[in-house]
Amino acid sequence: MSCLGVRLSGTSGRAALCLFSASLLAGCVPAGAPAIPFFGAYFPSWLLCALVGILGAVIVRLVFIRLGIDDALPARLPVYVCLAAGIGFLLSLVSFGR
Repeated sequence: MSCLGVRLSGTSGRAALCLFSASLLAGCVPAGAPAIPFFGAYFPSWLLCALVGILGAVIVRLVFIRLGIDDALPARLPVYVCLAAGIGFLLSLVSFGR
């Protein structure tokens, strides 16, 4: 087996290649993912952002129905999915800086 012009043979060469490859895939930030304490347990922040995004899209849909805009939308499902994702991403960016 060869890697970058270097011939590796045997089990030790393959193990060295695996260790080298794994070290390149290691994360750069020693801190863990942002978590939110909720009822004594830690939940990932993306879960909160997803739930707020979904609730925001439901509220926007109710406003669109009230204004009569919902009937004019050509593809409702992609529009509301993008609204939910946009609200969730905006919350994540504003709250957690990610």
